Amino acid sequence: MAETTFSNATQILEPFKGIKRVTIEEYFTSGHRTCQGCESALVMKLMVKAAGPRTIVLGSTGCMYVANTTYYTTPWVVPWMHTQLGSSGSAALGTAAGLKALMRKGKMKAEPINVIAFCGDGGGADMGVGAISATLTHREYNSLILLYDNESYANTDIQLSGMTPYGAHTTFSPPGKAKRIMHTRWKKNMAGMMAAGHPECRYVATVCASYAVEMMNKVRRALSIGGPTFIHSLDPCPKGWDYDPMLSHELGELAVETGLFPLYEVDDGNVKYYGKTKAITEGRQRKPVREYLLKQGRFAHFTEEDLAYFQAKVDEMWDKWEIPGVVPFRRIDAAKATLAAK
Repeated sequence: MAETTFSNATQILEPFKGIKRVTIEEYFTSGHRTCQGCESALVMKLMVKAAGPRTIVLGSTGCMYVANTTYYTTPWVVPWMHTQLGSSGSAALGTAAGLKALMRKGKMKAEPINVIAFCGDGGGADMGVGAISATLTHREYNSLILLYDNESYANTDIQLSGMTPYGAHTTFSPPGKAKRIMHTRWKKNMAGMMAAGHPECRYVATVCASYAVEMMNKVRRALSIGGPTFIHSLDPCPKGWDYDPMLSHELGELAVETGLFPLYEVDDGNVKYYGKTKAITEGRQRKPVREYLLKQGRFAHFTEEDLAYFQAKVDEMWDKWEIPGVVPFRRIDAAKATLAAK
């Protein structure tokens, strides 16, 4: 077998130093049918703008597939391929491996090409979590998996997913007279789970498009560090969350300011908080979750008791978790004192 000279080289993607330094070229343009105020469409636009033209995007079934690939039209300027609901991880790994094989055999020019696979919360956090987990163990292949999380199966009329918040009204969990709260599970912690369980994955981050430059810089870091990486994006959804489309940006900010969705990255094992989340870890007061919840029709049935329960769960994330808002292991002060004494 001929010796290969191909390595895991990545593109050089320096962070944007401010909004004025962001490139003007667009690789996700007109031709889509997303809803007014759709944050997921903005995530697609910013994601591929950050990645640049030498990029292949793989999209699993979800609202960003349905809305972006109407027959004979597409907003994607870069190469794009559809993949099935739960297979974003498999598609990312297969594409990265295929490119590497073609380059090794001299079938195409050897150069770093970004591979990004996106998936919704249903396809990523429910059906596709096994494939994503497997991909994050293959350090020899460069790829980014971006989970865009609008907290429901939005392309099939807002059904409950594993990322749907406690108590939210969906078509699978409508509040009723006999049972007001139909959905009683707490949302999965996907980024924390991916970071904690995959030592070969060098970069995991959370993002929100309300903080656009920060989001694009995290995408650029994920694509340039090498190996498989994972980003979790929280995307307010006017249709599924039942609010005025003009509030999308504000709701993204409130999710962060209430502490419900911390912005952080795990870079080569180092946890770093960002923006207002960093300020919260340094002592800034979190906003009450009611400011976030009561702007959305899906929580309109909440009573004061429900709001108090929700607030208590968020407080627990910050007051009792081993890494606040990130890793849900309980702090055991006695054990820490024992280790410190040795």
